[in-house]
Amino acid sequence: MQTAHHSALAAKHAVLDRQIAAEAQRPLPDATAIAALKKQKLQIKQEIEQLQ
Repeated sequence: MQTAHHSALAAKHAVLDRQIAAEAQRPLPDATAIAALKKQKLQIKQEIEQLQ
């Protein structure tokens, strides 16, 4: 069963995924920004896994 909290986390995870892809496509991607986004994405993924 998917709760509202789970749905919100999944949405944030998807947004971060798009932000990472957009940054990676820039002519001069900011590696620090990508690393920070990936860290946030991993934290959300871990929280989602704990809910299951």
